[in-house]
Amino acid sequence: MKHLFPLFLALVCSVTFAQTIEGQWETIDDTTNEKKALIEIYETNDKYYAKIVKSYISDKDAVCLECKGDKKNAPIPGLVIIEGLEEDGDEYNGGTILDPENGKTYKCYVELASDDKLKVRGYLGFALIGRTQYWVRKK
Repeated sequence: MKHLFPLFLALVCSVTFAQTIEGQWETIDDTTNEKKALIEIYETNDKYYAKIVKSYISDKDAVCLECKGDKKNAPIPGLVIIEGLEEDGDEYNGGTILDPENGKTYKCYVELASDDKLKVRGYLGFALIGRTQYWVRKK
C-alpha cells in the first residue's frame, strides 16, 4: 500500500499540471490549418502573459513592423503578445492580445476547451464582436 502513494501523487500532479494554461501552445492558421507559431504562456505576479517562442511562417530575424510603441521593430521571437490576463474561475480575462501581423491590440480572454486545446478570443468592445482561435498544447 505504501508503494502506491508515490504513484498516486504523480497522477495527481500530472492532472493538476494539465489543467493550467501555462506552457507551450501552437497556433494554427484559420485558413490553411498550418502551424503558425509556438507560444509560451507564463504567470508573473498573479497575471498571465504569452510570448512568441518561434514563428513557423517568418524568418528567424523577422520583426514586428506594424507594431506600435516599444514593440515596433521588436523581434518576433520573444515578442509578448498577451498581457495582463487574470484568472477568473474557468477563464482568464482582463488582458490584451497583440496581432503581430497587423500591429493591432485587442481585449482578450482565454479558457481551456480541453487539457490540450485553448480557446483564445480577441475582441473590440464586446466579446461578441471578435475572433476566436484554438491553440493546441505542444507535446
